[in-house]
Amino acid sequence: MPRLLIKCDEIPVRAYELRAGANRLGRNAKNDLQLDHATVSGQHCEILLDADGVRVRDIGSTNGTYINGEQITDAPLEQGATLHVGEVEMELEAVKATISIPKIEQPQVPRPQVLEDGSLSCPNHPEARATFRCVECKLLMCDDCVHRLKRAGGKLHMLCPACSHHCEPIAPPKRKRSLFGFLEKTLKMTSRLRSKK
Repeated sequence: MPRLLIKCDEIPVRAYELRAGANRLGRNAKNDLQLDHATVSGQHCEILLDADGVRVRDIGSTNGTYINGEQITDAPLEQGATLHVGEVEMELEAVKATISIPKIEQPQVPRPQVLEDGSLSCPNHPEARATFRCVECKLLMCDDCVHRLKRAGGKLHMLCPACSHHCEPIAPPKRKRSLFGFLEKTLKMTSRLRSKK
């Protein structure tokens, strides 16, 4: 939050941190910042702090409100600008905040491998065939990795260990039929038909 640095030796307060909204300044003790000085009115001015910045508004003071030597009734107050409330000099200082965002290392997700039969392996168990796929995050998994949930008297639910969504079974890969296999099957069928006659 920005704050006012007070450069008047007659005022015991050295700095005042502005709060969001209206901050009233004046000689009266009911103000947010009491400036007990003869040149300051009872309710001298207010400093407004919002998302758009800092503004100073004079509240009909006797000796006036000045920013960088110019009398104002309502004006923005920039960082480093000098504000005079009567003869009390102040400067707006912005408090610097350091924001540190830690770097988070993303874990390396193991990738499935293609097995000899053409199916994909489970990323967690490279030697096991992936038998389930999550419908949400598309994660492949084997029987050991899938979470099973069964309610009393209810249906068995297969759930993803990563996102807890439903998993569907993956059909085993279809083996390609060779010409030799086709001929062999055809010959067996014809020989069976002949033997029944």
